Amino acid sequence: MIIRSKAPFRLGLAGGGTDVSPYSDLYGGCILNATINLYAFANIEPRTDNKIVFRIPQTNEEYIFDSAIELPIANDKADLMKGIYNRVIKDFIKKPLSFTLTCALEVPFGSGLGTSSTLAIAILGAYTEWLSLPLGDYDLAYLAYQIERIDLKQAGGKQDQYAAAFGGFNFMEFYAEDKVIVNPLRIRNEIINELSNNLLLCYTNSSRNSGDIIEKQQRNVKDHQERSIEAMHQIKKQSYEIKEAILKNNLDEIGDVLHRGWTYKRDMADGISTPLFEELYNTAISAGATGGKISGAGGGGYVFFYCPGNTRFSVAKALQGLDGQIQPYTFTKKGLETWYTK
Repeated sequence: MIIRSKAPFRLGLAGGGTDVSPYSDLYGGCILNATINLYAFANIEPRTDNKIVFRIPQTNEEYIFDSAIELPIANDKADLMKGIYNRVIKDFIKKPLSFTLTCALEVPFGSGLGTSSTLAIAILGAYTEWLSLPLGDYDLAYLAYQIERIDLKQAGGKQDQYAAAFGGFNFMEFYAEDKVIVNPLRIRNEIINELSNNLLLCYTNSSRNSGDIIEKQQRNVKDHQERSIEAMHQIKKQSYEIKEAILKNNLDEIGDVLHRGWTYKRDMADGISTPLFEELYNTAISAGATGGKISGAGGGGYVFFYCPGNTRFSVAKALQGLDGQIQPYTFTKKGLETWYTK
């Protein structure tokens, strides 16, 4: 038997970074995001030899352990898989398991689409399917958040776990004491199709450690850096503006909002933008885009641009001239999916 799961990556359309403590605790955060048809996969195959095997074909890595109640956290690429296993055993099963877990991503690690958190949801989903764990969407997302941020002490926010679990277009609210409210948006299909056509997604052939940038952002809030905090207030405000533009089918307003947000995003913390991003952005604007945004914390990975009318073709050509890779995608309405095969 093989237990399988897949969880979608997300585009953070507005409000990114306001889900990170202490900002969300002090001021409340709001994020608008939408999942796309690029996925993280997890596959579990039960074993009978008292071994635990973690495989990451993408990086040709394999980790083998004797079955145990707790696996050692060793600051390697298997830490996420080990941390999730440890928590599943501690909270639910109370005894060792033996299995092979194979994980795969359709995008590079550290690319700004919420890779590690989405993979965490996929892995937890596979365990839930296999072991019949009593976990709903909110439960899965919160458990993944606890494992990443508390157990493994990885810096980051909360939106990625909830986006992967719920799927679709969601307006999310973040408050103190880890309170999260997910508001699914009802959007007509023709609006979703037009938005997908007009938002051009581009990979910059670079990746980054989002934790470093997020830690800088957290320090700025703790140190009462007014410029950074005001930038985050404006970023949060834009989540309302873009939500309204989408719901009212005023899509061309999105470019203007994103263009204003470009400056605010850079002010949140050092390292968010890079010379390559600046060149890509200026090139896209010159080719017809009206605004753009770094996906995720920044520093590398994906960037997307709003291209009104038929300007996506000239913008794509211009970005490819700078070695940018245009990423085809569509929006998806489903979040985590799990199943098994004999």
